[in-house]
Amino acid sequence: MTTLVLNFRERIAGLYYGWRMIGIVSALRILGGGLHQYGFTVFFLPVTNELGLSRAATSLAFSLARAQGSFASPLVGYLVDRYGPKPMMITAALLAGVGYILFSWVHDYTSFLIVYLGVISISFTAGFVHAPTIVANSWFIRLRARAMTVVSAAVPIGGAIITPALAVLIRTVGWRQSALISGVLFLVIGLPLTLMVRKSPESMGLAPDGELLERAESTGSANANRSRANNDRHVTATQALRSPIFWTLIVSMTARSAAFTTVTTHFIPIMVWKGLNQTEASLLLAGFALVNLPIHFLLGWIGDFVNKPKLTAICMFLGVISVLPMQWTSSLWALWFFTCLYSVLDASIPVFWAAVGDFFGRRSFGTIRGNMNLFYTWGSILGPFIAGAVYDRTQSYQLVFAGITVALLISTAMTALLIKPWANLEAPARMPLH
Repeated sequence: MTTLVLNFRERIAGLYYGWRMIGIVSALRILGGGLHQYGFTVFFLPVTNELGLSRAATSLAFSLARAQGSFASPLVGYLVDRYGPKPMMITAALLAGVGYILFSWVHDYTSFLIVYLGVISISFTAGFVHAPTIVANSWFIRLRARAMTVVSAAVPIGGAIITPALAVLIRTVGWRQSALISGVLFLVIGLPLTLMVRKSPESMGLAPDGELLERAESTGSANANRSRANNDRHVTATQALRSPIFWTLIVSMTARSAAFTTVTTHFIPIMVWKGLNQTEASLLLAGFALVNLPIHFLLGWIGDFVNKPKLTAICMFLGVISVLPMQWTSSLWALWFFTCLYSVLDASIPVFWAAVGDFFGRRSFGTIRGNMNLFYTWGSILGPFIAGAVYDRTQSYQLVFAGITVALLISTAMTALLIKPWANLEAPARMPLH
């Protein structure tokens, strides 16, 4: 009876319930992206100046938060696989709300670290980054790349819409009142959104991509059986850890993360080094975000029709091409060429995670993703730090770009190694993982 009611509602609405889940978690990511992931940058200078901190001391909080998220990821992934994404997302929204309210009261570096690391960041990555991606992987198989693309694009949308408003608010009422308002928004908007999240399509009498569960289970055609056998894999976390595919993915993602995070962290300093002023550099950064969004959706649409590792490898190689002119010219065309083409690295990430879902399936995806994050996040932690140290010593980003080129070539090569194994997923027999 429940299934008939759900089917009736689906027919009236004309929309698979999974897309509603994508809409909910994307709205949550827009809020988190605008107020925290992009938004905390707006708090950076006011907090640094009022608390009398060095920029290195303030930056340390970001690095520690990334390391904290890395260490917690395997446990987070396991808990989401076992209990669903909802509890983690509720916890994250609640702590983010309370954390930003407490943040408005900090008066020294110690209390700043306690609030930022011990309250705000302790579950933010788990609830606002990992859990929404797991939702996309759980509700979709055939349209997995597109679903993950929508979730991924939500963060820059939040940065484009909410972060500028937050910047105006900080200039108008100060960073403390703005932090208080941010905390209230997490509680008033974010928390109710998390209460609407559902664990999986099976929990609502549905199968991935919108087919009724009873129909999926009773389908007897050979094509349907082969499709489910190959597309909805059941690889455990232990099996994944023993797989060469798992470690190839990690090496690829670590190299990509080091290259991409280094550029995004040092973007404006790099452009100033190339001869622009900060206003002109900010215009390029806005261009980066603007180009990023349509490429996100384009690659997500293409990713559901082609070999995903091949598409990702092409994107990594385009990143290599974008970097090359930066090593021998400071012309404005080269800076715009780099800015526009380099955005494919970020835009291809949903396709990458969709490929991970194709290789390992839905059942242990959270744990597998968490285990991967334990390793590849160190690329995003160490890359910007090493780049800063190199610049301090040489007063140039020349060697940094050489290192970025090498990292992207490694990522391209490792991803290319997965082209044939992914293609084998289309074969009637399951591809051996080890």
